[in-house]
Amino acid sequence: MATPSDLTSTDPLATADPTGAAEAHQPKQWAAGLPAVVNSFRHGVEQMGLPRTARVFGRLNQDQGFDCPSCAWPDPETGDRHVAEFCESGAKAVAWEATKRRVDREFFAKHSVAALDEQSEWWLGQQGRLTEPMHLRAGGTHYEPISWDAANELMARHLKALPTPDDAVFYTSGRTSNEAAFLYQLMVRAYGTNNLPDCSNMCHESSGTAMSEQIGIGKGAVTLESLEQAELIVIAGQNPGTNAPRMLTHLENAKKNGAVIVAVNPLPEAGLIRFKNPQTPRGMIGPGTALADDFLQIRLGGDHALFRAVGHLLVRAEESAPGTVLDRAFVESHTAGYDEYAAAVREIDWDATQLATGLQRSEIEALAQRFVESKATVVCWAMGLTQHVHAVNSIQEVVNVLLLQGNIGKPGAGPCPVRGHSNVQGDRTMGIWEQMPQTFLDALEAEFGFAPPTDHGVDAVATVQRLRDKSVRVFFGMGGNFSMATPDTPVVHEGLRACDLTVHVSTKLNRSHTVTGREALILPCLGRTDRDATPRGHQGVTVEDSQGQVHLSQGRLDPPSDQCRSEVAIVAGLAERLVPDVGSVDWRALGEDNDLVRDHISRVVPNFEDYNSRVREPGGFLLPHKPRDSREFDTPSGKAEFLARDVPMLEVPEGRLLLQTIRSHDQFNTTIYGHADRYRGISGNRRVVLVSPEDLHRLGFHQGQVVDVVSEFEGTERRAEGFTLVSYPTAQSCAAAYYPETNVLMAADHVALRSNTPVAKALVIRLERR
Repeated sequence: MATPSDLTSTDPLATADPTGAAEAHQPKQWAAGLPAVVNSFRHGVEQMGLPRTARVFGRLNQDQGFDCPSCAWPDPETGDRHVAEFCESGAKAVAWEATKRRVDREFFAKHSVAALDEQSEWWLGQQGRLTEPMHLRAGGTHYEPISWDAANELMARHLKALPTPDDAVFYTSGRTSNEAAFLYQLMVRAYGTNNLPDCSNMCHESSGTAMSEQIGIGKGAVTLESLEQAELIVIAGQNPGTNAPRMLTHLENAKKNGAVIVAVNPLPEAGLIRFKNPQTPRGMIGPGTALADDFLQIRLGGDHALFRAVGHLLVRAEESAPGTVLDRAFVESHTAGYDEYAAAVREIDWDATQLATGLQRSEIEALAQRFVESKATVVCWAMGLTQHVHAVNSIQEVVNVLLLQGNIGKPGAGPCPVRGHSNVQGDRTMGIWEQMPQTFLDALEAEFGFAPPTDHGVDAVATVQRLRDKSVRVFFGMGGNFSMATPDTPVVHEGLRACDLTVHVSTKLNRSHTVTGREALILPCLGRTDRDATPRGHQGVTVEDSQGQVHLSQGRLDPPSDQCRSEVAIVAGLAERLVPDVGSVDWRALGEDNDLVRDHISRVVPNFEDYNSRVREPGGFLLPHKPRDSREFDTPSGKAEFLARDVPMLEVPEGRLLLQTIRSHDQFNTTIYGHADRYRGISGNRRVVLVSPEDLHRLGFHQGQVVDVVSEFEGTERRAEGFTLVSYPTAQSCAAAYYPETNVLMAADHVALRSNTPVAKALVIRLERR
C-alpha cells in the first residue's frame, strides 16, 4: 500500500498504485463511527495538508460555503446543520478536488498518452489538478500546451466543418452547475442539435420516466422533514452507507421518531444494519442505532414481483375489511385506473412470486402488514431498481402501492428516488435533455431570438451506438468520464478514437483523456471549492438537490492556476466563436456574470422567478412539486395513474448467475479513491466477484479462485478477465462486482424498456476457470 510520504510526493511517479492481491474479511455490521472520521481527515490531510483541510471542511455544505461535489443528498435547514455537515464520501470527493498536487505541462511532456493509458483510474486521479489547456495534435504522442483562444478556434473550426450539427455529441456530468448547464444547452441548441446526453440517462432515467407517467413529474415527492416524519420507510436497491451516507443521520432521526425501516436488497449493507453517528457520543464511542427492522434479501430482478405481491395483499385485506386498509377517499378523488389495477393484482401465483423474489411468502406478508400498520410510508430506491430491463414497470409498481394508501402529498409519505451526482437533477431542470418539451424550446426562442432544433437528439445509449457505427465526429464532454461510465467499454473506446476531435472539460485526469480522437483537448475548469473571480466580481453557482431544494455554492480556495476557467466561462468562450450571430446572446457578459445567467433562467425555466434574490436566502428555496404540495397531478387524466404492467419472472439458466454492478466504499461513480471496501471487508484489489458460498459450492468454485467473468446477451459474449472470487452473503443465484471494471460486460443494446437506461443489474453471467 502507498504510504503517506508516497501520497504527498511531488513526483507523480512516486504515487504508487496500491493494487495487490484481493483480501476478504467478515463484512461490517455497522457503518460510520470513528473510522469514518479518521478516514475523512486522512484523505484531507494527505491531499490538502492540515490547515487547508480544516478550512475546506468547515465550509462544506454550509451557508456562505460550497456545495459538496459528491452526492445529491439535501442539506438540513440552516439552523439545524452540524459544524461538520459532511460524510466520509463527501470528504474524499472534496479532498480529491482540493488537492495541492498539480498536473502541469512538464507532467504531460514527461508522460505520453500511451503511457498514461497504461495507468489505473486510481493513479490518474491521484496526480493532481489540471492547470492549463492541453492539445493532442493529430499524429502526436504527447499533450502540449495551447492557449484558450487557440483551443476555442480549434473547436469552432471542427464543429463548423461538420456536414450536420448532429454529427457532434455534447455530454454532461451531474456535477455541472445550473448556470453552466443552462449556458451549455443554450450553446448546443444555438449550434443546431439536441444531442445532449447526460449521466442521468445511465442512472435515474427510469425513475423519471416511471413517475412522469404516473404522477406527472419525474422528481421525488419527499423532503427531509417529511422523511423524518414517516412511520414506515422501505429502502429498496440502495446502499446509503456508501452512496449517500448523510442519509443515515435522517434515517436515525426517523427511527427515533418511531419509524420502522425495511431494507430490500440482494446484499446486506452495513449502513442499514447499524449506524454509529460520528456527530454524537453514542455514535463515536457507543453502540449507535440499529436501523433496519427487517432485511428482505431479494433476488436480482424480483422487486416488481415483490411490490405486486404487496399490492395484492393490500387490496385483498381491504376487500376483507372495507375501509380499514386503503385510503379510499384519496383513491376515488385523486387517482385513475384503480379498478383495472385491482383486477390485475387480485390473484397472483405465489410459487412464481417466491421464485422471482427469492423470498418466502411469510416474509412478503410481513412486509405487507408493515404497510397496513403505517399511516405514512416512504419508499426510497436507487440504481438497484433503475438499471433493470423492467425498471420502469418496477418503479411504477412501487408507486401503485404508495397510491393505495394515499402515501403522497402528506407528511411522512411519498416516493423518494435517491439520486447520485450532486446536480444531476438540476442539470435536467436547466434543459440538459435530448428531448426537452416544446414549451421549454419556445421559451428559449422568446428569450434569445432563435428557433432551437425540435428533433430529439441522442441519449447516452444512442451515443454509444453511434460511436459503434463511427458516426460521431466530435465528442465534447462537460465533466465526467464517459469512456468508462458507459456499457460496451471496448466499443466506446474504439468509437472515441475514430472521432476527429474529443474535448473534455475536467478538473483532474481520467481515462477519457487517454482515449482520444485524432485530435484532443483537455480544458481545465474550476471546481466547487475554487474561487471564481471575474471582472464582475466573485461568482457563485447554484445546484438543485434530489429533493428539489436550490441553493448557492461559493468556492473560496485559490484556483490551481490562472489558466483554470469556470465551466460558465468555458462555454461562453466557445460560443463566442461558434455561434456569435445566432439569436441575441451576449456571451461575453454571461461568461463573466452568473447573475446575468440566472436572470435569463428566471424567464425561461418555470418556477425560477426572482432567481437571484431567492437563491441568496439562507438555504435557498424549494421548487414546487404539485403532487407533494397539493395532490395535483399533471397527467392526461389530471389524476395519479394506477398502472398494472405484466410482472417478469427472470429465470437463471443452468450454471449461470445474475450479476449486479456496484460501487465500493472507496469510489464515487468512476472516481476511485482507494482499494478498500471497508464495510464489505474487501481490500487490495477491485477485480473481485461476490458470490454466495452455496453458489460457489454448487458451481464447483472456491474462495480466492481467479476466474474470467463472461456475460451472455442475445448470442454475444463479453469477457472481463482475472477476477477473484469472494465468498459473500449475497442472494442465491446472484453475484456482484464493481464498476467500471465490469462495464465491459454490459451491452449497449441491453436497455431498460421505455427509459433506455443501460442494464447493469441482473446480467446473465458464467464464471470460467483460468
